[in-house]
Amino acid sequence: MNELLLAIDLGTTVLKSGVLDRKTGRVLAVASHRLPVRAEADGTREQSLSDVDRALDLVMAQLRRRLGTRWKQIAGVGLAAQGGSFIICNRNTGRALTPMRLWSDQRPLRLLPKVAGMKPVAYWQKLAFNTNPGWGLARMLWLREQNPKLFTADNIYVGAGEYAFFQLTGQWRQDAGNAIQIGCYRVPERRLDAGPLALVDVPVSFVAPMREGHSTVPSLSRWGLPAGLPVAGPYFDHEAGYLAAVGVSDRPLQCSLGTAWVGNFTLPANERAQSPNQIVVPAPHHDGWMIVQALWTGNVTWDWALDTFVGGLRNAAAVFEKQLLPPPGMVALPWMHMLNPLKRDAVGAGGFYGGGVAAQREDFVRAVALSMSYEMLRIFRQVRDQRKADSVVLGGGASKGACFRQYLAALFAPLPVDALQEEDVAGLRGCVYAFGKHASAGKAKRVVLPREADKIREGYEVYAELFERVLGREGNTPLKF
Repeated sequence: MNELLLAIDLGTTVLKSGVLDRKTGRVLAVASHRLPVRAEADGTREQSLSDVDRALDLVMAQLRRRLGTRWKQIAGVGLAAQGGSFIICNRNTGRALTPMRLWSDQRPLRLLPKVAGMKPVAYWQKLAFNTNPGWGLARMLWLREQNPKLFTADNIYVGAGEYAFFQLTGQWRQDAGNAIQIGCYRVPERRLDAGPLALVDVPVSFVAPMREGHSTVPSLSRWGLPAGLPVAGPYFDHEAGYLAAVGVSDRPLQCSLGTAWVGNFTLPANERAQSPNQIVVPAPHHDGWMIVQALWTGNVTWDWALDTFVGGLRNAAAVFEKQLLPPPGMVALPWMHMLNPLKRDAVGAGGFYGGGVAAQREDFVRAVALSMSYEMLRIFRQVRDQRKADSVVLGGGASKGACFRQYLAALFAPLPVDALQEEDVAGLRGCVYAFGKHASAGKAKRVVLPREADKIREGYEVYAELFERVLGREGNTPLKF
């Protein structure tokens, strides 16, 4: 009996795929391939779709070799992908007519104020519970500047998830997270809205239709698999990560500690969160809302700190085994890649405070790690205080670090903090949710409060005051209810 599931997670820099047992959730094989990014000083962040196609073929060949005859037991496919990327493709063939520009590509953002000014703030708030328009509207204006001939009825504007889904099924469809980032999703009514697209002279037919719940579409014949397998998705990457965390607790605050740090949680249909930077999508497992809130820090900052002060990740564990905390009063503003509020044309809003002559290089790493955790609490403090979640579930690259686990356990107490045991496959698990909860549910281990918990909490007030004095209104706004 065919009881295996193929999961695909198309991330920003890594394509990962795996095969899971549908009944037990056991991961039978995983393969991954790094995706090169072209990064330039002008804000360019691009990937070649031929690299993506090649990576898909490579990881499927690896999995097929590892599974042997069991490859034919695959009964369904799930797909998740990073959100916010943008491509123009031929709608009939799926051929990419542009490179894939990533969510982090800064070049179109000079046009965002122009789009925002086309409607009052109340319009954008009513559209998506956000004071700003989706960046995709500015991206369409920018693409039109580059090549207006791309905007024809033969073409379609899509992201990474839609592109990969079309390669699998020959059909276009998108998730709500992607539609919100385009700027054409009316959240209260859970549908595409032609109005915002009309502002940039684009018809609603120029974007993909919406995915309906966890419905599936028959596959094409690919990679030695038969045509007609049900394909679920595309899922917004944070949606997939959250669905894996639902297996740990019913209402988690799922914290993805990856390239960007992001917190995801759900609210009942009659409740709202307030933040100018949130993404609100239909909850993937009940009738309410899922709130996706990105921090303005992440592993870009963490990698910089490790490389600069202690010679890289390989030395990180020894730093924190020696001592968990920096000297009292020493904190960082971990916003190394954000615009400088004191010099508008410069990138870098990070800094250190409280470093005395006794501070060592390792203390700067500790201060960055601790302050990144403080920033997580600053944004999600009301989630903790008002019990909008019943636990905190950690996943993503930095969640492997014992220091982050201990810091966050201390800061979010009395909420329990759990760390996913297979955090690298959380996205793979979540994207097969449509085929049953056994395969999608992540397994986690409870984080024990460190003995320094009180000192960790005391230091937060220093961080919060420094943040307010230096960044104030320039900073990311905490969630409120």
